Amino acid sequence: MMNTNAPMAGSEKLTVSIIGASGYSGAELTRLLLRHPHAELEHLYAFSQAGNRFSELYPAITCDKTLEHYSGQCESDLYFLALPHGEALKLLPALEKAGKAVIDLSGDFRLRSTLEHEAFYKQTKPETACLTYGMPELFHERIIGARSISNPGCYATSILLGLAPLFLSETENRVTQVNCTAVSGISGAGRSSKTELSFSEMSENMRAYKVGIHQHTPEIMQTLGTSVTDPSFDFTFTPMIGPFTRGIYAGLTLRLEKPEQAETIESLYRDFYRTAPFVRVREQMTEVRHVVNTNFCDIHIASSSKTGSVVIVSAIDNLLKGAAGQAVQNMNLMFGFDETEGLL
Repeated sequence: MMNTNAPMAGSEKLTVSIIGASGYSGAELTRLLLRHPHAELEHLYAFSQAGNRFSELYPAITCDKTLEHYSGQCESDLYFLALPHGEALKLLPALEKAGKAVIDLSGDFRLRSTLEHEAFYKQTKPETACLTYGMPELFHERIIGARSISNPGCYATSILLGLAPLFLSETENRVTQVNCTAVSGISGAGRSSKTELSFSEMSENMRAYKVGIHQHTPEIMQTLGTSVTDPSFDFTFTPMIGPFTRGIYAGLTLRLEKPEQAETIESLYRDFYRTAPFVRVREQMTEVRHVVNTNFCDIHIASSSKTGSVVIVSAIDNLLKGAAGQAVQNMNLMFGFDETEGLL
C-alpha cells in the first residue's frame, strides 16, 4: 500500500495536537511527543482544566504549555483524541473534512456492529463510524498510510496479543474455550475523583467489575474473527482492579481441541511475533514490573496439559502499550517513521 502520510520533507516536523491532554493517557502522549524526533507538539487541549499550565498538573513532565479550550481548530497535521467515550464521535467529522489525520484513543470507532456498540457502550453511533483498528502486531499493513486510526483498548491489547497466534496463525488446532482474568492498575479508571478508587478503598484490596459486560469484550471477539452475538468459542472475561497504579496482568486459560506441548506453542508465538519489536515472548514468568513505563507486551506460555488446556500470561503498561505508547507506534507507521521511534 502506498503511504499517503509520507514523512515531512527536509527538517520539517509533523505537527501534532492532543485533545484531552489533561488525563493520564493525554499526559503520557505529551511526554512521548515532546521527545519524538519527528513530531512538533503544537497544542494541548482540555475542557475543565483549560487555562491551567500543563506542568501544574504533571510537574514530572517538563512542558511549559497552557491547556487550551478546543473550539474546532484544525491547524495541526495530526490530532490525538484522548477523550471519554462519545466525545470523539462529535469531533472526527470536522477534522476529517479539514484533511487532518486522527488517532482516537476511545472506544467510539472500534466496533463494526452498531448494535454491539450500543449494548456495551450505552451510546448510539452511525453505521459508518468505524476506523482502521490500530493494533500494529496484527494489522501492520492496514495502518501504514491510513488517515484515521482507532487505538485499541488496554484490556483488549493485553488479551489479544496473548491469544492472537493461536487464532490467527495457520494451525488446525482450534481453540474451543478461553477464560480470562485480567487485573488493571487504578490508573485504568482515569483521573477523575471517585470514592471507590481512593487510597483507603483500594489499599490492600482487589475487586472484580463489569463481569460479562465489559466494553472490551466485543472488541476482542471481533478481532479474533467472531462476535459476542454468535461466538465461535466460549469466552469468559473477568476484569479486576488491583492496588497498584499502572499495568495490566492477564491470565488466559485456553482449551484446545487437541493437546499441544508448551514448547510447541512457545515456538508458534515466537514465529508469529518475530517482526514485532514490542512483543517479548519470555521463557520465565513475566511480571507487571517488567513492563511498567515501557511499550512492551510480555508473554509467557505458563503450562499445557494432556487434556488440551493451556495457560498463557501477558503483561503490559495500560497507559503506554494499552494507550499512549501504542498510539505513537501507530503514528510512526502512519507517517513512515521507524515503528520504534520515540518509544525505546
